[in-house]
Amino acid sequence: MADRQNVTQAVAMSATPCTSGRWQGNSLSDMRRRMVDRVATGLCWAATVLVLLMLFSILFVLVRNGVGGLRWITFVHVTLPPGQGGGLANAIMGSLIQTGLAVLIGAPVGLLVGIYLAEFTATDGRFINLVRFISDLLLSAPSILVGLFIYMIVVVPTGHFSGMAGALALSMLVVPVVVRTTEDMLRLVPLSMREAAIALGAPRWRVILFVCLRAARDGVATGILLALARVSGETAPLLFTSLGNMNWSVSPAAPMASLPVTIYQYAGAAYEDWTALAWTGALLITAGILMINITVRLGLGRNRK
Repeated sequence: MADRQNVTQAVAMSATPCTSGRWQGNSLSDMRRRMVDRVATGLCWAATVLVLLMLFSILFVLVRNGVGGLRWITFVHVTLPPGQGGGLANAIMGSLIQTGLAVLIGAPVGLLVGIYLAEFTATDGRFINLVRFISDLLLSAPSILVGLFIYMIVVVPTGHFSGMAGALALSMLVVPVVVRTTEDMLRLVPLSMREAAIALGAPRWRVILFVCLRAARDGVATGILLALARVSGETAPLLFTSLGNMNWSVSPAAPMASLPVTIYQYAGAAYEDWTALAWTGALLITAGILMINITVRLGLGRNRK
């Protein structure tokens, strides 16, 4: 026993200088490895600092130019002609209505498709691959093409722009995000949980609804919030669908104002009050999206503990 311990200690003592010399030696290859490591580390730090500077510079410009418009009149008055002290009440309400309808329409569709892709892999694999491919195409499709599509199938047949058309366009952007997140989260649920529920005699739909979705509910909710954050600042689809409205309108069947479209119209105007309102609207959208992302990050951090 003593001989074995002596041999073990001798091997450990002989291995220590070898390992140390390999990484801390003064040969040319060791110096090159250390140099490459330091250069790569420096580039990573430089990229991080650059991204943070860009982010804080954008936030600084938005706050500096938009905080002056955060007045009570901005939230209670509708958009008015230049010089009449208008606000953004109709645009804020229109954005809330259209994004809310988009999530209500797109989230259930994306949820069902994500469940199908994750839980019914034993069916026709070619059809599942086709559905996944179409979902990936929608995820990367330019939003302006989605707006043109809804314009051709909704606005042209009905003969007028509407808030519902804008909500449909935004819902098409919500669907692929929810599909991808739902599928990924359900695939993370252990197979043993499904087998245990099936062994207890639960039908397939109960296993999916009360076991799989309950286990993945936080990740699915995160995907819905991320989809909401994505469509909150979309402008191009709304230009072809809901168009905008200078008056107060909460009817989905009529043209409806929205913050992105109002910002687009006001930012290029030659009137100072309109430009100031455009900065304020941009600040409101940015703050809303940041709050959604912070909520998502806090939720994910809580789930990992």
